[in-house]
Amino acid sequence: LAAGGGAALDKAPVNLHDKMSLQRGAQIFVNHCLNCHSASAMRYSKLSELGLSEGQIRDNLMFATDKVGDPMTTTLDPKEGKSWFGVMPPDLSLVARSRGADWIYTYMRGFYRDPAAKSGWNNTVFPNVGMPHVLWEYQGSQHLQAADKGATRLVLADPGKLPPAEYDKYVGDLVNYLVYMGEPARAKRVQIGIVVIFFLVIFFVITVLLKKEYWKDVR
Repeated sequence: LAAGGGAALDKAPVNLHDKMSLQRGAQIFVNHCLNCHSASAMRYSKLSELGLSEGQIRDNLMFATDKVGDPMTTTLDPKEGKSWFGVMPPDLSLVARSRGADWIYTYMRGFYRDPAAKSGWNNTVFPNVGMPHVLWEYQGSQHLQAADKGATRLVLADPGKLPPAEYDKYVGDLVNYLVYMGEPARAKRVQIGIVVIFFLVIFFVITVLLKKEYWKDVR
């Protein structure tokens, strides 16, 4: 992804312990993102860690391959991608780690209609972006309007299938999954870290007590 602008970012509702959110995010990803973007560092089989069975993965989340162990790649031809968007859509395996969850969350809520753009869409976070608004049916169409002191604001002109709050939650689930996809072992690693710290604290207390016991008669 090219460098974005300096727009203020909204806080993304990331919770890697919310498996239902991660499951919904995975479904949103394969239905709307995987058509053009790959996630070659992620395999479908890893989705079993989100509480999904192999049958659920195969029946609901696999559209480009028949093997659960395959990476999540797109069938989009690179030449066609470059012709349509000006550049081949990037791999999203690590986009949450490189961009940050807040950037993606704000970006996916910052599209607005722009007749001058090739796709008909522009973005407040990523001006002149080549990507169209793939979730416009859910959010609706926003327009960029002038505000006080030369500032601008987004106004929802044509509502979509989801109310604004529901759309924000929809995007939040997608971002949550992208964060998980960038580092699937993160939540487990944090849990292990907490256990290790707890063990070290207990061990330290025992060590101090043993020291006092060994040295109590030494003056």
